[in-house]
Formats: sequence, structure tokens, C-alpha cells
Amino acid sequence: MLDELLDITFFMQTLRITIPYLLPSLGAVYSEKGGVINIALEGILLAGAFCTALGTYYTGSVYIGVIFGISAGLLVSLIHSYVTVTCKANQIVSGIALNILALGVTKFFCRIIFNSSSNSARIPGIEAFGLPFNPFIAICGLLIAVSYVIIYRTRFGLRLRAAGENPEAADSLGISVNKIRYIGVLISGAFAGLGGAWLAFDQHSFTDGISAGRGYIALAAMIIGKWNPLGAAAACLFFGFAESFSLQFQDSGIPTQFIQMLPYVLTIIVLAGFIGKANSPAADGIPFEKKD
Repeated sequence: MLDELLDITFFMQTLRITIPYLLPSLGAVYSEKGGVINIALEGILLAGAFCTALGTYYTGSVYIGVIFGISAGLLVSLIHSYVTVTCKANQIVSGIALNILALGVTKFFCRIIFNSSSNSARIPGIEAFGLPFNPFIAICGLLIAVSYVIIYRTRFGLRLRAAGENPEAADSLGISVNKIRYIGVLISGAFAGLGGAWLAFDQHSFTDGISAGRGYIALAAMIIGKWNPLGAAAACLFFGFAESFSLQFQDSGIPTQFIQMLPYVLTIIVLAGFIGKANSPAADGIPFEKKD
């Protein structure tokens, strides 16, 4: 078993599995650093995967498919932004409602467009990009580095963190807290939409429930990573490793249900061990009321 874990195939499989955890988790850092909980990541992954399959199927271009996926993520996150930032609604309720909506809407349109409520027509995979490497792995590596620099080394990052830590003080300095929060949520939607695109290409289609709880695990990974892009990336890699490791036991005689439980059980265990040691931004989840 050790030889299998050290095998390059296992390593690449782990990276491949990590992608749909990593992209929404990085996006969640932007959203929550600004003070908005984006639990709608699960729904955004679903919407991104469906629109990627739709765009790729009708245009024959994987690049346009990616644009469709990211656009879907932006649209869902824009709705979440409006409901939570402008209307001051409960962020958890809004996110869960969008997740349920995405589950129903994707199934409905899948039935209308592809004449199936369970899956879309087959689409090209990563090989259609015509590159000698997996572009999503390269993009993930770039986004980890860029996100760290943006959040901790730029003026925008400073304002984003201020909006999440002390929005009243940020407002007193002339910073538009609501605008910053909108941007943070939209970035998280774009990243999660890209994660949905990966799921569609990896499975060569959209299937009902394709996100399979990855949005929730991505949010947990962000918390375990202490709202830091590098920490979130490390946590996602850990979950990717756990899922990849569980696949090694598929033919071991152990009931499949127990094997499939492993990543989720590890999520609970790690959260129980780290949640008390991780401090969220002070104003995370709290609507900002501008005082006249």
C-alpha cells in the first residue's frame, strides 16, 4: 500500500480530486474575509457544472464552456450578495436556499434540454484544451499564490479584511463596505463556478448532484485553514488525499458505503479538533448597517 501512495499516479489523482475542493475554498476566503458567509458554494458548483456542460455542448468549445461556468457562479453569487449585503438577510438562510434552488433548477433544465433529469449529453474533457498538462492544476497553483498576495499585500486586500473585521472603522475612512463585500462574494462565485466547470469536464457531463457535498467541505477546509489561502489549500489537499486514499480500498471487500464516508468523517474529526482554535473575522456573518 505504501508503494501505491508514493506512486505518481496516486499523486496526480490526489491533485485532480483536490481541484473542486480548492477552487470554492479559495473563493470562500475572499467572501468571508469581507464579512459574508457564502454557504451557497454547493449550489454554485452545481450551477457552474451545468452551465459548463450546456455551453460546451452547444458551442463545441471547452473555453466557452468555462466562461459559461464562471458566469453561472457570478450570477448565483450576485443573488447571494444582493440578498445578504443589500437586503441584510440572514446569510446562512440565503445560502441554503440557493443550494436548494440550484439543485432543483439544474435538474429541471437538464430534463428540458437533455431529456434526462439525471445527466446531460456527453461533452469533451480536459484533453480538448489541447495542452500537454492539466490547465486546472496550473490555474489552482497560480490562484493560491495570487490570492495570498492580493489579500495580504494589496490595498484591496487590506480593505477587504477591514470590511470583515471592523466595518464601522472602514466606513469612517471612506471605504464602501457594501461594495467591498459584493466584490468578495463575486470572486468566490467565480472561483466556485470554475470548480463546477472542472467537475463537468472531469466527468464528461453534468450529472444530478455532481457537487456531492464538495461545497460544504470546501467551506470546512477554509475554516480549518484559518481563513488563509495557504491554509485552505493545505486543508483541501488533505481532503483530496483522504478521498484518493479511500479509492484504494474499493476492491478490498470493505462495504462501499464505509469507504465513501471516509472524507466526510475526516471533515468532522478535523473540524472538531481545529474549530475551537480558529478565529473568524470579527464581523463575519454580520450585516453592515451604515450609520448616518
